[in-house]
Amino acid sequence: MERKIGTKRLQLIDDLVNHFVIHKGQFSILLESINSNIEHSIALKKLIHSTKARIKDPDHLRDKLIRKAKEAEASKTPFHYTKENLFATINDLAGFRIIHLHTKQFQKIDEELKKIFTEQRWKIVEGPNARTWDDESRSYFTSIGVQISTNSNMYTSVHYIISPNTSSAITFEIQVRTLMEEVWGEVDHTINYPHKSESLSCREQIKTLARVTSSCSRLVDSIFATDEYERNRNVNIVERIPSKKTAKSAPKQKRK
Repeated sequence: MERKIGTKRLQLIDDLVNHFVIHKGQFSILLESINSNIEHSIALKKLIHSTKARIKDPDHLRDKLIRKAKEAEASKTPFHYTKENLFATINDLAGFRIIHLHTKQFQKIDEELKKIFTEQRWKIVEGPNARTWDDESRSYFTSIGVQISTNSNMYTSVHYIISPNTSSAITFEIQVRTLMEEVWGEVDHTINYPHKSESLSCREQIKTLARVTSSCSRLVDSIFATDEYERNRNVNIVERIPSKKTAKSAPKQKRK
């Protein structure tokens, strides 16, 4: 039986959602700022395939708060969301997504993002945190010192929670993922958000899609790794080929 929420708590949730709607402009400014910084970064422009920005749908926020309220009642714990802490406690009210082609681009993307955070005096509240179910992905992110979180939903993305240099307590989320991970994420989000699909077939197919897109990511990684190897190999071969001048033998001396 589904747990019901009292009228007072529902009114509080409505007030919180309205508070967010009134202040949505602050989140728009943040997203414009991060987008502008990325657009003007020559290094990042070379690494990034595309970007996306979004502000949370108020109905989705309401749904999330209702779920949190039900969880609080079920566990007999306080529902601690208030107007004062809403923007700091719920970190995905605004989100910016960076999409790139292959996995090993992430390390350089991370370096360039951190330069922007430092220049803008934005605080990294959390991250980078690689949320992944795949053993090879976990191995890669561990090797470059990125914290990992196991994800049972077969979701893969690297997350940052950022707090800008403002007087108000506000946070937003940055996600970094490959184009193949984006394919899975968009399908899963459409089918399973904000509520899981009731279709067992769809849920199982989405799990299969996660494995397929993971394999595709590995293939893309292999293509770029091979391309880099061949380019370096060709450069080394060219460097070893003597020039025409040095290849000519010294002129023979005339006999007296």
